[in-house]
Amino acid sequence: MAQKPVLKFRTIILSDIHLGTNDCKSDEVLFFLKHAKCEKLILNGDIIDGWSLKRKNVWPKSHTSVVRRILKLAEKKNTDVIYVRGNHDDFLTSYLPLVFDRLQIVEEHIHKSLKGDYLVVHGDCFDAVTTHSKFISILGDIGYQQLLRLNRLYNKWRGLWGKEYYSVSKAIKARVKSAVNHISKFEDHLQDLAANRKCVGIICGHIHTPEDKMIGDVHYLNSGDWVESMTAIVEHSDGRFEVIGYKEFCSRLNEVAAARRDGVQEAQESSAPISITVGNSGHPFDWMPEDDEAAVNV
Repeated sequence: MAQKPVLKFRTIILSDIHLGTNDCKSDEVLFFLKHAKCEKLILNGDIIDGWSLKRKNVWPKSHTSVVRRILKLAEKKNTDVIYVRGNHDDFLTSYLPLVFDRLQIVEEHIHKSLKGDYLVVHGDCFDAVTTHSKFISILGDIGYQQLLRLNRLYNKWRGLWGKEYYSVSKAIKARVKSAVNHISKFEDHLQDLAANRKCVGIICGHIHTPEDKMIGDVHYLNSGDWVESMTAIVEHSDGRFEVIGYKEFCSRLNEVAAARRDGVQEAQESSAPISITVGNSGHPFDWMPEDDEAAVNV
């Protein structure tokens, strides 16, 4: 039986999946987790959107599948899972820290990379509105979800005309001065906190804007989100960090599948071809039984 291609990393960091909302890209998250292997998986906040669940209780079967996959990684794949609470999953705060074998739920985490310590926090601690006025934050979240709803309708119309996906909310965020200033102030706080914790870098989520850059002497990484950006941070076996988008991840899987197909065909011309197809939905179809896999370092 053909093996499922899997890209292997030392560490994977995901944030802002927002399970429990209509705009969560749960199918893409699930595919990513099925085709990626790592020693440590860090879930950096807003994985389950408790705010949204209280308002409208959206929880399709695909969201359950993501949770099951995460638990399976900890149970059967020898992966340490670190869940850092965010502001949308702040219902966990009263119980922290929690340890369930390979699964830890914590307020923050120090990740020991090959190049030094990185502080992993969701990032809401830098947000005065989130920290001091939850009511205003929830109102803002309602407005954001309405904007995402408008975004869905607009892109359905674009699809009818054969046009590519366009993020209305990202365009607004990039142009509204207050939003730009908010991100700038968010980043300004990072250097001091990293220095106080004696860390060479800091890894955040929260603002849904993927980033990989230096702020002074501090390496700043932001994993983006799985509502629009569909990005993750990966640490390679040599200690190098990378922000990788979902399309790029699928492209690398295609390359692995094609290389394996060529190798199999050279050894046995009668073998069935192996391929991954990315459909109109933007995510590939599922593979063979997931325990039959071959990991490839990238």
